[in-house]
Amino acid sequence: MTISVGDTLPEATLIKLGDKGPEPVSLQDLAKGRKLVLFAVPGAFTPTCHSAHVPSFIRTKDQFTAKGVDEIICVSVNDPFVMKAWGEATGATSAGVTMLADADSGFTKAMGLAFSAAPAGLMDRSKRYALYAEDGVVKQLHLEESPGTCEISGGEALLAAI
Repeated sequence: MTISVGDTLPEATLIKLGDKGPEPVSLQDLAKGRKLVLFAVPGAFTPTCHSAHVPSFIRTKDQFTAKGVDEIICVSVNDPFVMKAWGEATGATSAGVTMLADADSGFTKAMGLAFSAAPAGLMDRSKRYALYAEDGVVKQLHLEESPGTCEISGGEALLAAI
């Protein structure tokens, strides 16, 4: 079942690369009592993700903060080493966007938002979306029809909706 507005985010442990290597990150701990923006992409360094989706949240980071958002999180079905390198390459990390890996696609599957595009080498990847949640409850969900487009899931579109 696909997550919807009004649903609670599923329990999930994502991974970030910390000073001492890969570290588990509980999504429930991040969400508890906080306002989160979470956006997911099909793959780090892929064209639309790299040139449109991540930059849209870098551009809007301060405006989300002004609206009371505590954290902006980017999730991709990649390993934490790739997510760290991608955050550095795009400037997302220095802008304050948290880059988290869903290495086994468990979170993506629990959200009901997995897809595969075997000809492109993308297996069990995340559909492109952005959501706004308060205390773990989804208040806005912007899901793209096509993984190659970033129209309704970009930072500006989500910002306008909250």
